[in-house]
Amino acid sequence: MFCYQCEQTQRDNGNLGCTIAGNCGKNEQISNLQDLLIFSLLGVAPYALECRKLGIETAAIDEFVAKGLFATLTNVNFDPQRLKAYIRQALIYREDLKTQYQAYCIETQTVAKSFEANAAMTFNLINSDLAIQVQADSGVAGFDNLFLTLGEDVTGLFGLILFGLKGIAAYTDHAFELGYINQAIYTRIYECLVFLAEQSSDAGQYLDWATKLGETNYWALELLDKASTESYGHPIPTQARITPVQGKAILVSGHGLNDLKDLLDQTVGTGISIYTHGEMLPALAYPELKKYPHLIGNFGGGWQDQQKDFSEFPGAILMTTNCLIAPQAAYSQRIFTMGTVGWPNTSHISDRNFAPLIAAAQGEQGFSTTPEAQSIPIGFARNTVLGVADKVIDAVKSGTIKHFFLIGGCDGANSGRNYFTDFALSVPEDSVVLTLACGKYRFNKHDFGSIAGLPRILDMGQCNDSYSAVQVAVALAKAFDCGVNDLPLSFIISWFEQKAVAVLLSLLYLGIQNIHLGPTLPAFLTPSSLAILVEKFKIRPTTTAAEDLARILNK
Repeated sequence: MFCYQCEQTQRDNGNLGCTIAGNCGKNEQISNLQDLLIFSLLGVAPYALECRKLGIETAAIDEFVAKGLFATLTNVNFDPQRLKAYIRQALIYREDLKTQYQAYCIETQTVAKSFEANAAMTFNLINSDLAIQVQADSGVAGFDNLFLTLGEDVTGLFGLILFGLKGIAAYTDHAFELGYINQAIYTRIYECLVFLAEQSSDAGQYLDWATKLGETNYWALELLDKASTESYGHPIPTQARITPVQGKAILVSGHGLNDLKDLLDQTVGTGISIYTHGEMLPALAYPELKKYPHLIGNFGGGWQDQQKDFSEFPGAILMTTNCLIAPQAAYSQRIFTMGTVGWPNTSHISDRNFAPLIAAAQGEQGFSTTPEAQSIPIGFARNTVLGVADKVIDAVKSGTIKHFFLIGGCDGANSGRNYFTDFALSVPEDSVVLTLACGKYRFNKHDFGSIAGLPRILDMGQCNDSYSAVQVAVALAKAFDCGVNDLPLSFIISWFEQKAVAVLLSLLYLGIQNIHLGPTLPAFLTPSSLAILVEKFKIRPTTTAAEDLARILNK
């Protein structure tokens, strides 16, 4: 196997990626199947793109391709049977699109051009379940071979584009699940897949695609923001309870607000309390979800703590969207997955009927006591912050607020992430900390006090809510008649997986410079490819919290 798509990539002994097993729990078979799925989607893309141009319906395929890309993200789907099903479905869709395209060409008496991607030859090898299994066991012409054909530097940029595309597919799928679609995003996904299949050796083309994907992800984040706020209202400042109440319980992790909403509907009157975990914490601030009195609060921390948190939780667990770690024996019989998430021999809910999950919760002990209530502030998304923009602007002009630090992003388990805790706790008291995504769990239970009538830490939501942070930055720049880079605003970004890569590309597309990125840089970025990004976009690898803070404040 070969995988280098996330921050916890094994880098010892000169490894460029994980070659035996991934720290995420991915084994060789899963890695090979995910590579094969990517190659399969590369084969679907050229026909899907051409059929869209001809007005041929591709809606089901659009949804499938986004979900297929999403399934290969870190900590999403580890179930070989479901990955094989994706590959088989890709075969079916490709042949169907090919037939429709060729029929159009015959009907219009035009000469059918070959829109086959280079990697589409894979389809000659996977025309049976047996062939799929052979490649899953023995490997497919995977991405490690790109080092031989493209060289290390271009391969690093290839990874940047592929992994950014995976993140975009995830955000697009989140919006789709709420019923929101932007056709331009799907077109751009197909165009990018066709480009990747060509395996260009021109670094400039990859940099152009970095900008294109940054724009595309901005569209996806904007669409997702609209989907979430129109469905559940704009988040409002909320004191989120972080201690339990006595009784039966279900814990919901991931990002799927619609999954949580459906579960809330199906648990009304059951006496079961619902708790959020990880990236689901911001759900507690949405008005349409706050209406449910049995949505009690949040339990535990970031996704990387789930094995400890889930073991200690005395109820059933629902894993939505992504960030699944190998279920432990302590809770393997009471954890359920849904959507794209999968693990072998783990109960999967495919029909949105939560009866098995509810029954599992009722069969568990639940919380035996109700400890003294504790809470943390959340719900400071763009609508709330921009609603008090005049106070913020006045505080900046008066010198009460001297700096803003956006400290957040995808968290992980590898060493070095105490950097973000150290940084946040070292920020001067005349500064405001904006935060989002699971990286906030490093410091969000500390008391930062208040400034100018606002909490000094403003939780803006999930990584899905990055659009909120951008809109606040743009609004402040407009108010002060300057560019975002001229604001007293610094980006301290924690990256882990492919959604974070997509968000980074959006920040680069928007022209935001001097982004501090850590705790370690992506393994897929070779020194030369990193140098290109540093020169073009002024990315700053993190050093120590004290050094970076001093440099930012010019001390």
